[in-house]
Amino acid sequence: MADVAVIDSGGANLASLLHALRRLGAHAEVTSDFARMQSASHVLLPGVGAAFDAMARLRSAGLAERIPTLRQPLLGICLGMQLLFETSAEAADSQQATRCLGVLPGHVSRLSADADHPVPHMGWNRLTLLQTDPLFAGLGADDYLYFVHSYVAPASDAVLAVADYGRPIPAVVRGGNFRGVQFHPERSAKAGARLLANFLAL
Repeated sequence: MADVAVIDSGGANLASLLHALRRLGAHAEVTSDFARMQSASHVLLPGVGAAFDAMARLRSAGLAERIPTLRQPLLGICLGMQLLFETSAEAADSQQATRCLGVLPGHVSRLSADADHPVPHMGWNRLTLLQTDPLFAGLGADDYLYFVHSYVAPASDAVLAVADYGRPIPAVVRGGNFRGVQFHPERSAKAGARLLANFLAL
């Protein structure tokens, strides 16, 4: 049975995420204890809200410099994926950027809007796979995942899959043992449950 440490980043989606993990047979608990994270078989970094606030919470808990040292599979979800990058444009008024975890290179920028693509990007989208990864086992071209976000990760070799929102939106990223998904698997019905199960099998 997978033993999952869910990092307490202050997100409002923790209860639904825990429920989704426990339905898959995992033991999961929310924690700010780094020793607990180190002992877990898998780690999740969820996030709902602003990058500046989430990073301030991680720094106050002494986790910002320590999370990048974890060696087991770690999955960032939504804002948690964006926090894996070096910086984010989602900053306090007095800052030009928020310094993030720096696991992946690049800067998270504000998603540009047009008449047909309002911000936030909110709704169901399919993935276009750019690289293979065990995370995608059993997922097909007709599977939809649920997105809600206003900021977007940079295009790079770290991007495993994109979603179409007027342009390709990085939807799944990977760097070593760190992976991230821009969508919410815990809100994405059977496809989301399958992806979480694939993560727990890593």
